[in-house]
Amino acid sequence: MKIVHLSAECYPVAKVGGLADVVGALPKYQIDEGVSASVIMPKYANDWIEDHQFKTIYEDHAPLGDWQYNYSIQREEDDTLGFPLYMVDIPTRFNRPGIYAEPQSGTPYQDEIERFTAFQVAALDWLSSFSDSKKPDVIHCHDHHVGLIPFMLTKCDRYRGMRDIPTVLTVHNGEYHGVHPHEKKYLLPRYDHKDIGLLDWDGKLNCLAAGLKTCWEITTVSPSYMDELSRESHGLESLFKAEQEKSRGIINGIDTDVWDPKTDPMIDYPYTRTKMAEGKRKNKKKLCDRFGLDPQYPTISYIGRLAYEKGADLLPDLFRRFLESTQSVNFIVLGTGDRNLHHQFEAMSSRFVGYFDAALDYNEPLAHKIYAGSDFMMMPSRVEPCGLNQMYSMRYGTVPIVRTVGGLRDTVVDLGAEDGYGITFFDFSLQAAADAIQRAIDLYEDGKEMTKIRKKVMNLDFSWNASAKEYIKLYTELTAKK
Repeated sequence: MKIVHLSAECYPVAKVGGLADVVGALPKYQIDEGVSASVIMPKYANDWIEDHQFKTIYEDHAPLGDWQYNYSIQREEDDTLGFPLYMVDIPTRFNRPGIYAEPQSGTPYQDEIERFTAFQVAALDWLSSFSDSKKPDVIHCHDHHVGLIPFMLTKCDRYRGMRDIPTVLTVHNGEYHGVHPHEKKYLLPRYDHKDIGLLDWDGKLNCLAAGLKTCWEITTVSPSYMDELSRESHGLESLFKAEQEKSRGIINGIDTDVWDPKTDPMIDYPYTRTKMAEGKRKNKKKLCDRFGLDPQYPTISYIGRLAYEKGADLLPDLFRRFLESTQSVNFIVLGTGDRNLHHQFEAMSSRFVGYFDAALDYNEPLAHKIYAGSDFMMMPSRVEPCGLNQMYSMRYGTVPIVRTVGGLRDTVVDLGAEDGYGITFFDFSLQAAADAIQRAIDLYEDGKEMTKIRKKVMNLDFSWNASAKEYIKLYTELTAKK
């Protein structure tokens, strides 16, 4: 079975969020299960891509509305990711350092629909050039950036020869739809005008909606999030309800080769489950030294985008409640996003020296160090389709503090429940989150219980193995319908 994944992101090639982690791991685990899997993505102008060698294997031109553009397909020569990586090189659209926006200013690129439509058309043109025996058995699309592929495969004359190839559309984040003006529909290759409604939602081109309507199967990255999308998905609730018979939630896994405290080259002191206490102690001291904190106090961290859906706006008041109290506790923030939050955290770093600090950027090595050196990981999300940080944390013996939403509900069981191992809260409120942090501090002060919970979370299995098998089962079901 031949599976092709299409995505705007893939770790470590280009990453903004969890989408990249999934696309960078799932194909590798699918190969381990005996299927052929590869990734097609745009070729950006970033450091990772410039540091690796690519071989051009195909060149052609393709239409974008009334225009024609040249493109090439390039394969990463050494397959360093554990699977074939193919990049669509469209210099006029993707030879930029950012994925969706200018890295320095954060200003989104204004030609998003032209960029990603050109990428999708070029990828499908290349796949359509294959002989029937070499064409993929399933095309797996990830998020709205490639949401037009199911429509083009089923409705555009240009791809008539691939209409029987099943498509899977995974919604990693239903907050983003890829909405554009109505007239942008004519960028696509020719299709029957009677099908134009499939591209439409609320009078505009909606790439995610188009994909949901026309793909063979919809998946999301956790069962709970699948249910939540039919109640809150920024206007697509009725569509998710209408398509529920072809929908299912499959919880994400993590790449346990990358996220392993025993072999992780990014942490200062590797450790195992049996030597967890010593490893955590050494890494915590190193981490606290870096941020000017006292390692004897409980250390609670936040890693992620400083964005509304992540609940990051709750953090300043939440942390200040404890920093202004008589309790001794450390807080660390790593992330970038909302500029107002940047300013607040910078002010807090100056005010609460020795108890709070923030690194306001994207720093993958530092993230690993924080997972290894922290006692707790805070995730107060308003929306969390799956969440990976809680799984990374537990892999390193760091206890998650999470709001029970989406995939966080599916992966973290509260300490108060039978076989529980995490700290959860339900309401998105300052009081509920503060109560959860107080529980964490109380747990930390009970050294014996804290050690027990750390060992417990490190023994949980969040690898991709089970999820990869679930996807392969889905692919098999779909190919049987051809």
